[in-house]
Amino acid sequence: MKNTTLCYIERDGCYLLLHRVKKENDLNRDKWIGIGGKFEENESPEDCLLREVREETGLILTDWRYCGIVTFVSDRWEGEYMHLFHATAFDGVLRDCNEGVLEWIPKSKFSKLPQWEGDRIFLRLMEDKAPFFSLKLCYEGDNLIFVGLNGKPCHRPFFP
Repeated sequence: MKNTTLCYIERDGCYLLLHRVKKENDLNRDKWIGIGGKFEENESPEDCLLREVREETGLILTDWRYCGIVTFVSDRWEGEYMHLFHATAFDGVLRDCNEGVLEWIPKSKFSKLPQWEGDRIFLRLMEDKAPFFSLKLCYEGDNLIFVGLNGKPCHRPFFP
């Protein structure tokens, strides 16, 4: 299983999102996601977060919260432990990203954009400022078939 970070940077009611349209064979192809990437050797989650945000956006985070760990299981892709962060302050100037198109999207419009079904679950937990959580998401293809929160199965609908 690989380790990655994912950060949702918030400003003025918007998230900075990456529309993944530039890489071939990208499991996130055409989806809108937060900013992040794979750990390098000897990095902590925070080290990876800060490096990936700087590399992909040019921004330097100055205030963030470590929200939880999301375990992704897929019949098509390598398993992943994704360390989820929420950031509310940064320095620097936004630049182009070689992995997709960066755009500030109003949070109210984000739910209408293509994204993984499980992302809606961890975004809700993050928005609700849930205590640090462990979320397991299992997929067959693009279909979410199992959700576990803090070691217990969840049933549809996941949230009212």
